[in-house]
Amino acid sequence: MPDSHSPHVTRLLPDAVHQAVKPGTAVVRLETTPDRQGVLDGAWWPRSRDIAAELPALVTALTEYLGPITRVGLDTDAWEDLPTRMTVDGRVVHIDSSPVGDDTVLITRGAQDLFSLLVVPPHASPDAARAAMAEAIRADNVTQAAQILIDTGSRA
Repeated sequence: MPDSHSPHVTRLLPDAVHQAVKPGTAVVRLETTPDRQGVLDGAWWPRSRDIAAELPALVTALTEYLGPITRVGLDTDAWEDLPTRMTVDGRVVHIDSSPVGDDTVLITRGAQDLFSLLVVPPHASPDAARAAMAEAIRADNVTQAAQILIDTGSRA
């Protein structure tokens, strides 16, 4: 019989960093505890800085596990040609951009439920990306995204 105090997790996003991943598939990990007390809620490892190529797969993956995504907040300096909105799977996703430089992407589910994901640079090695993603999803993580990338050798 399961422990009644254990978090109930119905589905986990796959840890596919060391596997060959088909184009159009997002490499994402999320914290699986229900309290979300860490600094970050997960991590994303895009393959490029082309948001039109990368964002649809992320939104599709997150929608499957979190529900409809309504907004995405991105750093203007980290991405090429940021639009103000995209249609993904028939739903409009608004894109907010600012020059924050904090190595994160902010995901809004519904009206205001916010998730902060570490963005692992596309050039990161698989080992560095895996380490950064593992640190980001630790429930007790208090380290900011930029420092995680430095500590794991993911940042250039």
